[in-house]
Amino acid sequence: MDSSQLISVYITNHNYDKYLKQSIESVLNQTLQDFELLIIDDGSTDNSREIIEQFREHPKITVIYQNNKGLNITNNIAMRAANGKYLMRLDADDFLEKEALEKMSLALESDDELGLVFPDYYYVDAEGNRTGIEQRHNFEKEVSLYDQPAHGACTMIRLQFLKELGGYNESFTCQDGYDLWIKFVTHHKVGNINTPLFSYRRHGSNLTTNEEKILATRKQIKSVFVKENFVTPFTIGIIPVRNTFIGDVNLPLHEINGKSLLSMKVKECLKSSKIEKIVISSSDQEIINYAKKHFSEFDKISIIERPKLFSAPNQTLYDTIEQVLKIEKDHYKNIEAVMTISIEYPFLEYETIDEAIDTLMLFKSDTVMSVRPDNRMYYQHNGATLQPILDQEKFTKLEREALYKSAGGIVLSTVENLLKNKKMASGKISHIVVDQKSAFGVFGQFDFEIMQKMI
Repeated sequence: MDSSQLISVYITNHNYDKYLKQSIESVLNQTLQDFELLIIDDGSTDNSREIIEQFREHPKITVIYQNNKGLNITNNIAMRAANGKYLMRLDADDFLEKEALEKMSLALESDDELGLVFPDYYYVDAEGNRTGIEQRHNFEKEVSLYDQPAHGACTMIRLQFLKELGGYNESFTCQDGYDLWIKFVTHHKVGNINTPLFSYRRHGSNLTTNEEKILATRKQIKSVFVKENFVTPFTIGIIPVRNTFIGDVNLPLHEINGKSLLSMKVKECLKSSKIEKIVISSSDQEIINYAKKHFSEFDKISIIERPKLFSAPNQTLYDTIEQVLKIEKDHYKNIEAVMTISIEYPFLEYETIDEAIDTLMLFKSDTVMSVRPDNRMYYQHNGATLQPILDQEKFTKLEREALYKSAGGIVLSTVENLLKNKKMASGKISHIVVDQKSAFGVFGQFDFEIMQKMI
């Protein structure tokens, strides 16, 4: 095979015989023909081999059979086998538009500093029917915060840069695109093409349907990268607490299986390796007394009584945080970041706390918030009718119109940003997505009853 191809495309396949032929043919039918195609079958047990063998003699195709090595090992095998200047993965259940290779390679050819480029894409169902379009922000005009990664597949990469960055981390079993994204946005320029150039098939066996695994792997990817490349800022965590009654139950001090919600929250914070100091702040004497009785033995914990005005229902947390900073600055001169941690979210775990701090550094943010994507329809009353806030029923899904709701109860800010803007959520705000359980909050009797059953 000629070793001077412009592009190396590789298709990764595991038991996708139903879709594989369409995927292969979508590469072979490209308007730009300066490519090689590696078909890598990862231990399929269906009829994939029969389909692959139909293409074995094609002059542009190399076939590799292997036995269940997993995605990131397969990615590195493709990286080492590739002869092209640029490398792109295509999943066996997805397929390209005819001009995909031409348009993405043209972008890379026109800018030597560009490390990777990715397009918009169509959503299709199991039968290949279009169900929507994912339209990303325009990276040249709109994007300065890089906490929304490219899709792992159909992202075209400058192969030399990928090799210099060490390829793919084989310890991660999924989310290869996120690992790649963090490496590239930290070291190289990235770009996009606001045209849909491939179809992403959504069906029951997609890896991307396993949200908990994806979010857990993202935490690991961030942690490894930050440990290797950054120094963690000196961060204090503030747990603001007040007597919150649901019926006759005082929520923070309510015990389930012998442990109060406050003690469970403190226990998770103590597990964090990235929070240097935990501050329990309250104006309620009952909570102050409880905290002193149960947590005074921990050097990492401070208990601060705040004025009652600071805990009024409509009061912001800025005065509480400012008070804590003034008191703790006497002991810790180099406080760089502050995190508020809400007690109303009982299932949030310490890994998410650490992820927020990692995210602050990775994306050079001023603030990090924990959120959940929210795809429900929202309406406003305009005096005559209920009017949708966003036209969410349309075919195109615009990234700039995506909705997120605060969930999980974490807000993290640099001290510099906090003092400048007099509030936590300000400046360049990045986000972490929490899983559905972590996003569960207790704000009423019904929530309280569900929480008791969950615990």
